[in-house]
Amino acid sequence: MTAALTEPRPALAPPPPSSGSKRRRQRAFDEPPRWQIYVPLGIYLLFVLVPFYWMLLFALREPGSDSLVPWPMTGEHFAKVWNERGFDTYFLNSMYVGIASMLMTLFVALTGGYALARFKFKLRMPFMLALLCSQFIPGALMLVPLFEIFRELQMLNSLWSVIIAETVFQLPLSIILISGFIRNVPPSLEEAAWVDGCSRLRAFLAVVLPLLRPGLIAVGSFAFVHSWNHFLFALMFLNSQDKQTIPVGLNTLLGSDSVDLGALAAGGVVAAVPVVIIFAFIQRWLITGFSAGAVKG
Repeated sequence: MTAALTEPRPALAPPPPSSGSKRRRQRAFDEPPRWQIYVPLGIYLLFVLVPFYWMLLFALREPGSDSLVPWPMTGEHFAKVWNERGFDTYFLNSMYVGIASMLMTLFVALTGGYALARFKFKLRMPFMLALLCSQFIPGALMLVPLFEIFRELQMLNSLWSVIIAETVFQLPLSIILISGFIRNVPPSLEEAAWVDGCSRLRAFLAVVLPLLRPGLIAVGSFAFVHSWNHFLFALMFLNSQDKQTIPVGLNTLLGSDSVDLGALAAGGVVAAVPVVIIFAFIQRWLITGFSAGAVKG
């Protein structure tokens, strides 16, 4: 009896951790401290926004002021570039070139992308490889042959020369992207439409094209922005002032002896605002188009 009482008792096992503590430990292990996320993001945001603030500062503050706050604000610089420097014409020309280039790029990319995605032919892979390799050719190397072609066709000093050049320059990547989106659409959807009596074109317009909306918005937006911002083709192919685009118009604000910083900043705001508005409205479609492809779920 005495021996039984003096026998050491076994150590009690520690209680199992609760599910809440497990979740906290897992979260602490998976997630870095918040300052490691917010500090780099804050530095990057500061790096991005300071140039925009500096541009708005020069565009909105009064001439001759050296204040770091644009107060009192003035619209004198905007009125100067819009009415006196011809930015109203430059804006319309850039909008015309951007929209026309976007529509032509989307149309040709749709037809070429559908052929690459749905038809099998011997030179399909070499053709796609050639499209990819063409992206490594700088646009400056295309200036001389394109200039000679447009001169023979009597298209110099025409907005259509810039539109065609921009379309040709953007087509390879656009065709590859559109073919990837079309490849994500199951062919069985088209085959079901064929069984119901639809032709290939009608099945494409009724079944495939609605599913390509995120991809079309993504490709079209980049085509528009590229045409809007491109400087080289407009500078080389357009001679008269009433045919120039906004990037070339900004270049005219740089004088040989002095620079009107207020007018230059106002022109930069005019050039940047449409692009900012476009991406603000289509950012959801851009994310959907480049992350999820053309088919949801």
